Amino acid sequence: MIPKKINLSLIIPCFNESENLPILIKNLLEIESEFYEIILVNNGSTDNTNSVANDLIKNENSCIKILDLPKNNGYGYGIKAGLQKASGEIIAWTHADLQTDPKDVAKAFQFYIKNKNYKKCLLKGKRIGRGFFDNLFTLGMGVISSIALNIRLSDINAQPKMFHSSFLKNINDAPDDFSLDLFMLYEAVTNNYSILEYPVHFSNRIFGDAKGGGTFLGKFRLIVRTFSYIKRLRGNIKR
Repeated sequence: MIPKKINLSLIIPCFNESENLPILIKNLLEIESEFYEIILVNNGSTDNTNSVANDLIKNENSCIKILDLPKNNGYGYGIKAGLQKASGEIIAWTHADLQTDPKDVAKAFQFYIKNKNYKKCLLKGKRIGRGFFDNLFTLGMGVISSIALNIRLSDINAQPKMFHSSFLKNINDAPDDFSLDLFMLYEAVTNNYSILEYPVHFSNRIFGDAKGGGTFLGKFRLIVRTFSYIKRLRGNIKR
């Protein structure tokens, strides 16, 4: 009996990533056979991200699709829009900034489906190759979040995130901003999902500006957003 092929949908939110797209799409085309579909979400970009993406794939017979959102309503909002279009049995997302290699997503997928209970697992990246300060910041955020929510969390914003499509029933109240990563892990742990970690090399951004915690100001904003969302989650726990 031939085993059923397990399909993987990959969502990549793109906000002002036109300079990174030529390398990103080239890399994706090299490994697209690993994916059922790749959904590039143009998340309300104010540069020419949409036109560059369309030009790069218009002559390619590929599984890459473009979802164009006219307005940026947040990182999480863009990913959730992609989730609504995804049709694979397994769904993942990663970033367009090339700091996590798309090839690592394909490798993580093979690791994920080898777990016989993968339907009750959520996979997350574990970033390696980072500097001391970045590692210290990530460790601190994980420790604080773990204590505040009384669950074990680490490297919350690492990519990719990967899960079985049946997990989508748990994200009805998911946030529209960068708190989405924390929300997904929280929902997984509280719904008795196992958290799998897959090591991914984390590179420096080559083009464009960091959208999350890549700068000191970005880290400060991420701390404020995370603490605000933790307060909201704690309120839900008490209710």
